[in-house]
Amino acid sequence: MRAFSAALIVLLAPFSLGAQGTASYSVDPQQSKVEIHVGKQGAFSAFGHDHLVAANQVSGDAKFDAQNVDQSSVHLKIPTKSITVIDPGESEKDRKEVQAAMEGEKVLDVARFPEIAFTSTSVSGAKKTPNGWELTLAGKLNLHGVEKPVTFPLRVTANANELHGEGELSVLQTDYGITPVKAGGGTVKVKDKLKITFSIVAKVAH
Repeated sequence: MRAFSAALIVLLAPFSLGAQGTASYSVDPQQSKVEIHVGKQGAFSAFGHDHLVAANQVSGDAKFDAQNVDQSSVHLKIPTKSITVIDPGESEKDRKEVQAAMEGEKVLDVARFPEIAFTSTSVSGAKKTPNGWELTLAGKLNLHGVEKPVTFPLRVTANANELHGEGELSVLQTDYGITPVKAGGGTVKVKDKLKITFSIVAKVAH
């Protein structure tokens, strides 16, 4: 009987959340993950390699209303100094060189721009699924001191204790005043377009 009651509570949690209206959440940096995928191009791109970068220390807050999903919102912040080159399979020396280039003036310029921020402006097209919701999230991304509008699909699950959002978006470095890094006299360079994938976990705020 206890097992049945516990299962019933889990099943009804999303509905009890909706009945309570908007719930507030705080991002859990330990469980949240943001990765930046940097591709390569150029005549000798086969001699270069793609880069995988992890954005650590994600923080922020979210509000979610299961009955009025379009009234939900989210705000995220990432310290640029916490962004780390992963590049599995590469030497420690190469990773350090890429890390230094990424933090330098030509790319993130962490000394001048210590934070990346995203603030949502609207939610649209919300559709209920067996596991949660699918929707389109629009907002403003502030990167390298430049703020630009972005829009991307988002998958959301929520209950009375936790909110989980997953998705991906692509941005152009040049839109934010960043010149893609070149090497070998320009024969190898990273692509202008970056793919950002994320899995954000937020816990109910008390």
